[in-house]
Amino acid sequence: MLSIGQLQIHSRLVLAPMAGISDLPFRKVTRPFGCGLAYTEMISAHSLARHNRVTLKKLSVTRDDRPLGVQILGGDPEIIRRSLDILSGYAFDTIDFNAACPVTKVVSRREGAGLLKEPERLQRLIGVIVRNACVPVTVKLRSGWDDSSVNAVELAIRAQDAGVKGVCIHGRTRMQGYSGTVDYHIIRKVKKSLHVPVIASGDALTPVLIKNLFDETGCDGVAIARGALGNPWIFRETAHYLTFGKVPGRPGMDEIVGTMNDHLSHLIGFYGESLGVVQFRKLFAWYTRGMVAKRLRESAFRAVTRNDMLHLTAELQARCHS
Repeated sequence: MLSIGQLQIHSRLVLAPMAGISDLPFRKVTRPFGCGLAYTEMISAHSLARHNRVTLKKLSVTRDDRPLGVQILGGDPEIIRRSLDILSGYAFDTIDFNAACPVTKVVSRREGAGLLKEPERLQRLIGVIVRNACVPVTVKLRSGWDDSSVNAVELAIRAQDAGVKGVCIHGRTRMQGYSGTVDYHIIRKVKKSLHVPVIASGDALTPVLIKNLFDETGCDGVAIARGALGNPWIFRETAHYLTFGKVPGRPGMDEIVGTMNDHLSHLIGFYGESLGVVQFRKLFAWYTRGMVAKRLRESAFRAVTRNDMLHLTAELQARCHS
């Protein structure tokens, strides 16, 4: 059980916000396999305040897609307030503020991980969100800007003082990006310094690595990002491993293909056939890593209709049964 303010979540495994990935179809696929709390894609406060059509579509939610958090990115207090006014009309259960995105164009605007270098400003922005939000607020941090400025403990304490109900920390600096070693030690120090829940992030790629995060940091939850790409079963498998100490067998080909077809159907229902099939191309590659010949993968990247993709998943299934 994971608690964020008054929000009670049945699982300690969280689907992290992923730009271009964690849309409604992706979340709908992960839910049956044990995903508790999930997040939308990262939402720009500027785009939301302008009522950008693409951004508003990212806020889509259904009754079975709960509990659900929304992650916002921004640096202007007034723009953030305006975006929160818009979000108040949606059924989100929590709001996460991104102070971790390492992308250069984000950092150059003094947003995302750029805020790691401005602790006081970060605290003020979090205070704006807490005072204007009607649901619990959390913050996503990194260990620091670089190895010479690892200040996650200070940032986390400031966030707690500003009123957050949880802290998610990625155990890498901004300069590391997504490479190098995850620093379990700094996550553990943050956990020991706070009384609100701490969610650990970084290389949560397998049940064994996720258990290591729990064991080495004492965290309350783990955010799964890349580990869920083409692998919604990671939630089910990790829950089993945490309970019984044994990693269960991987899903059979019938389940894999069935899930792929469900995902394709959700995408087409959400985006329309043309864009839905395009979106599924990268997912086909993730679902079939290490399983298919180069020819089949190249065919997937040329697919333009639902039937094109269904023929490929049928061929994949037939190969495994031959």
